[in-house]
Amino acid sequence: MVAQTELSDDRIDRVFHALATATRRDILRRTLEREQSISALAADYDMSFAAVQKHIAVLEAAELVVKRAEGRERLVRADPAMIARARALLAQYEDLWRARIDRLDALLAEPEN
Repeated sequence: MVAQTELSDDRIDRVFHALATATRRDILRRTLEREQSISALAADYDMSFAAVQKHIAVLEAAELVVKRAEGRERLVRADPAMIARARALLAQYEDLWRARIDRLDALLAEPEN
C-alpha cells in the first residue's frame, strides 16, 4: 500500500530535499513567523548572501516559500498551504505504519494452540 497524495513524486522530492537542511528549515521557520527580506535573513547566518539566496531558491522551487519584490528588496514568506500538504503526506505514512503495528499486535495477541 502506498500513501496517496495530490503532490507529484517530483514535488514531494523537492519538498523533502528542501527540508533536509537545517538552514532551510530555519529560514522556513523564520518566514512562517513573519515575512522577511533576504538581507535580513542572510544577516543571521555565517555564510555568504549568495549562499542564503541559494537556500531560498531551493525552498522556492519546493513551493515552501514565496518571494516578492518590494522596491529594491526581495521579501520572503512561507507558504503554510504547502507545509500542510507535506504534513498530510506524512500523516498518511503514519497511518500506514500504525495499521501495520495494529495487525502485528493482533497477531501476537492470538492465543497459541
